[in-house]
Amino acid sequence: MDHDPIRDDHRGKRDLLIITGIIVAVAAVALAVYVFQEYYPQMGVRVIRIDGVIVTGDYYGGGYTGSEYAGRRIRDAADDPMVDAIVLRINSPGGTPSAAQEIIADMKYARIKKPVVVSMGDIAASSAYYISAYADRIYASPDTLTGGIGTSWTFVDISRWMEQENLTVEVVKSGAMKDMGAEYRPLSPDERTYAGELVNASFERFMADVLAERDIDRSMIEDARVIRGEEAVRLGMVDALGNLYDAIDGARALA
Repeated sequence: MDHDPIRDDHRGKRDLLIITGIIVAVAAVALAVYVFQEYYPQMGVRVIRIDGVIVTGDYYGGGYTGSEYAGRRIRDAADDPMVDAIVLRINSPGGTPSAAQEIIADMKYARIKKPVVVSMGDIAASSAYYISAYADRIYASPDTLTGGIGTSWTFVDISRWMEQENLTVEVVKSGAMKDMGAEYRPLSPDERTYAGELVNASFERFMADVLAERDIDRSMIEDARVIRGEEAVRLGMVDALGNLYDAIDGARALA
């Protein structure tokens, strides 16, 4: 049988077109999945999740959300012409004040361009509420735990155990407070006073920022207790009871 190079060339081009078509189809499906995940069931609303402990950094997962990760997604949504509103789905016990402040800066950037709404999950307390206070509207379930408006600093002292085990630590330091908080010794009276000053200063900044955004009676929240979502609505900490889909609808209504 004679070999026909022209026919073989046509067959090769046909196979290449088929493979190209398959690749394009797979890419289209992947894009559709991405769009569905990003815009959720209603086009035009970007849902951004903040889960776990909120800290500074550029990562997500393992029980943590980094402020740079969340902030970048917020700014991307703010700059995306296909996005009309943003919903932050928050399920977090809190985190560091500085991480919350970084995310708040990104929320302020976004709110100039479009509404930012918060949907609280099981818990949105402490720094997670700090962030939420800067939203245009907050939704929570009746038994969501929120509030916890306060700051703390925990120190562990194992010096007595070290004495029992005949363990000693020798430190050469440039200042009396350089090893403040080290586990091998208790705080000195001056260090304890200074730690209290730092905690209280951070708390006052936290409280002032929240009260500037939300009409709340300070006396009802300054003991840092957590509050059920239903009660939070009554106190003015949350705007309405509802789930994620209610928050999406609310965001669209504000857009």
